[in-house]
Amino acid sequence: MRLLKTLIVAGVLSTLAAGSAWAQTTPPAQPPSKPTQPTQPPATGQPPATTPAPAPPPAAAAPRPYPEGAKIAYVDIQAIASTSSEGKAATGKLQELEKKKVAEIQAKNKQLEDARQKQQTSSTIMNDSSRLALEKEVDKLTREVQFLQQEAQADRNALQTELQVEFQRRLNPILEQVAKEKGLHMLVDIQNSGAVWVDTGLDLTSEVIKRLDAAKSTPPPAVKK
Repeated sequence: MRLLKTLIVAGVLSTLAAGSAWAQTTPPAQPPSKPTQPTQPPATGQPPATTPAPAPPPAAAAPRPYPEGAKIAYVDIQAIASTSSEGKAATGKLQELEKKKVAEIQAKNKQLEDARQKQQTSSTIMNDSSRLALEKEVDKLTREVQFLQQEAQADRNALQTELQVEFQRRLNPILEQVAKEKGLHMLVDIQNSGAVWVDTGLDLTSEVIKRLDAAKSTPPPAVKK
């Protein structure tokens, strides 16, 4: 299972590590679009042409059956991490932490902005003592904002690592169980396999997600006294 563990870590990293929210900027608001003027029907005495109804979407192809006797199959670790209830719960915990850290940084940034604004508008009428105290306050708040950003990133990395270890601990036995039941010689992560073509019947991702969700909803056995 050593190879499988390496693949799991890579898959979860790419799925859960979507970038720190506190390092992102809010895009500028777009101006409201002008209302579209209604189109007048042609004054020719003829009824306006009707728009043909859109064609229905093509029916999804039926999944290919699993080729019995196959010795190699694959899963999509990223899909398992993002679709399973276990992966969604982990993502929710990361988002909750980021929301908390963003609020802390924004509050400290507001203090820093107010102090800088005061420097710009009032420094010329302050005495030397007050001006020096304000400069020290701005420096102090600047350091605190930087510290909060570094702390937020460190806390996120620590939580992400913890969640990955727990996710891997729950997923590995299921991968091994499915592989043994199918009599496989190898079960690979399709995202890291380098394959250029595969038989989609060999995809065991849905089966693994189903078992992972079932294992999460099953209560642990009672401890015998």
